[in-house]
Amino acid sequence: QMYVVESGGGLAQAGGSLRLSCVASGRTANNYAMAWFRQAPGKEKEFVSAITWGGEVTHYRDSVKARFFTSTDNAKNTVYLQMNGLKPEDTATYYCAALASGQTVLTEGQGTQVTVSS
Repeated sequence: QMYVVESGGGLAQAGGSLRLSCVASGRTANNYAMAWFRQAPGKEKEFVSAITWGGEVTHYRDSVKARFFTSTDNAKNTVYLQMNGLKPEDTATYYCAALASGQTVLTEGQGTQVTVSS
């Protein structure tokens, strides 16, 4: 059974950087991409970014474009989210998700907390 585990969250100052990692175990044949979502207190979960395992296709929400970058390491079954120029509004719990076709979420991690102070 496939599962994912995130790490790398923490506390950063505005303008700082953090890198999140997500290791996928038990990958299934229909898992063609990985995504990051986030949820701030009192708000709905929102899409942050997605990437195919080959790295040929990436998508970002507008508010993180040119600040956040996602990448994969197939040998390690790991996807990364490099977050630069962090803003207080980036504060949230970040979740990694494994995707199948049609953006179906196969599994999601427990989340890692990112807190950005002003």
